[in-house]
Amino acid sequence: MKSEKKMEEVQKGKGYKSPPRKLVKFFEKSRDRWKAKCREAKIEVKRLKNRIRFLEKSKERWKSRVKELEAELAMVKAKEREKEEELEEFKKRPLRDQWFQEALKRLISFFSITSTPSVTSRCLCHWCYHQQVFDVQAVPLRRSCCL
Repeated sequence: MKSEKKMEEVQKGKGYKSPPRKLVKFFEKSRDRWKAKCREAKIEVKRLKNRIRFLEKSKERWKSRVKELEAELAMVKAKEREKEEELEEFKKRPLRDQWFQEALKRLISFFSITSTPSVTSRCLCHWCYHQQVFDVQAVPLRRSCCL
């Protein structure tokens, strides 16, 4: 009975022309649609928040990966510079054949100019070393070959 009185008051106050049974169904449908719309909006908000969190983590991972790769690139570039410097230094040196021919020319010119007993008393590798024909690393001096 109380609900009927309230419905009558609602009908009188708002001036609804439709019967209460139809109004009740209409308001229930309206409320259900509004609740469904609200639920969908909440689900979408939650989905978007999760997506944002995932993207922020991904962004941080990529930033750290970029920093690692930049450090690695710097090391590779430094090594490349060192190799280029070594190559330039190596290019400055005469080629092995040219170097050997130059050593032979010096040796032949020395023996053709002078034939001193000091040369015969030393081994040939010592002579080349003292004439700076060979590097110390290229031809190591051996005491066993000297007389």
